[in-house]
Amino acid sequence: MMLPGSGPPLDLNRLLEVLTRNDVDFVVVGGSAAGFLGASRLTEDADCVVRRERANLERLASALREVHARLRVARMSDEDAKALQVRVDGMMLETVGNSTWTTDAGPFDVLADLKDFEGRSVSYEELLTRSIAVRGDGFAVHVASIDDIIAAKTFANRDKDREALPELLTFRSESIRSDTSSMTPMSHSRFR
Repeated sequence: MMLPGSGPPLDLNRLLEVLTRNDVDFVVVGGSAAGFLGASRLTEDADCVVRRERANLERLASALREVHARLRVARMSDEDAKALQVRVDGMMLETVGNSTWTTDAGPFDVLADLKDFEGRSVSYEELLTRSIAVRGDGFAVHVASIDDIIAAKTFANRDKDREALPELLTFRSESIRSDTSSMTPMSHSRFR
């Protein structure tokens, strides 16, 4: 539960541009990934699974510092979170695994992995093999496959995930019928 008015709204284009400019290896997952693939539900935060190698985590830390990342803590205002003394570096990111941030580009969740239908951890490397490359304004990102998104949302089983599933399942069915190999990813301009 975040306090009302706690931090800037999501500017996905800016966040992804900063991550790619800092050469961070990541796969976009969750609602942002679903949006890239054609889902109409908008998301309020960005979720990414990052490569868990120390040099990559150092590059991620640099990107987080660039967007003035501060921990996103339940029942704490963004102003209070800014006052926390948190050293954002590769070692810290390696130690915490998953972390939630508020940035100048909006809410950002850094994930160590994604879960499949049974709750098995799906790593960055595995997600990458099934991901789809999407081009943005001067950058390209990898977006999780629709099957990986559906599996993670099914396993999470939160209200918002259950609400998103019918559209994602319909999208997957339509994609299969229309030959997914020729699918053109949706423009990400609506995330601005």
